[in-house]
Amino acid sequence: MKENPILSAKGEIRILANPDELNRRAAEEFVCLSGEAVQAKGFFTVALSGGGTPKSLYSLLASEGDSFRSRVSWDKIHFFWGDERHVSPDRPDSNYRMVQEAMLSKVPVPPEHIHRIKGENPNASETAQEYEQELRKFFWLGAGQLPQFDLVLLGLGPDGHTASIFPGTDVILEQRRHVVASWVEKFNAHRVTLTPPVFNNAACVIVLVTGGEKAETLRAVLHEEYRPERLPAQLIRPTRGRLLWLVDREAARLLPP
Repeated sequence: MKENPILSAKGEIRILANPDELNRRAAEEFVCLSGEAVQAKGFFTVALSGGGTPKSLYSLLASEGDSFRSRVSWDKIHFFWGDERHVSPDRPDSNYRMVQEAMLSKVPVPPEHIHRIKGENPNASETAQEYEQELRKFFWLGAGQLPQFDLVLLGLGPDGHTASIFPGTDVILEQRRHVVASWVEKFNAHRVTLTPPVFNNAACVIVLVTGGEKAETLRAVLHEEYRPERLPAQLIRPTRGRLLWLVDREAARLLPP
């Protein structure tokens, strides 16, 4: 596989020829990171992203015709979500439903290892509080401690958002809570999302970016002045972990050489 790696103060950027190559590169990272974590401590934790690009990755990981599936210790993985829409899990726009249909229903994952955000609760703030308590319980967190995921998967929206951290929303400034219910004016709806401190405490963050419609946004996020209120994806700067941008050629077309 031919790649064009770039080292940047904002992480490692790898440019892949097309979405298929990008997904295979992401799947290889998933397999390697999960294997290392299972060997080191017996389990692997991942916070999943919604969106079209991750969906293709999840389908690839679960495909019986590919070697990735057989190289994953599915019973040792705990699946969490980086964000969720304020909808029930059977709705077509549910991030949980997308992951369930693309991957989790096809692989041997114990049900108790699936930690979904319960978006069907009419009170979005309660949903966020309950998920924060689940994180605190699972990761055995004390006061002031943050969960540390082995891997966080994120995407990039054309408006510069990542997870459900949208331009102009209060979550951009959040430093105390782990999960918040953020009101997104453009959708006239709440989104439940992990907060920037949680994402930035991960051992590894991989951002998947495909498509020419995101080229200008990607260039701005990586190379314009730091203005996360306008480009929330600029907030993703792991404090001690690895940051890897996997970008297809179309999305990378405006990046400087």
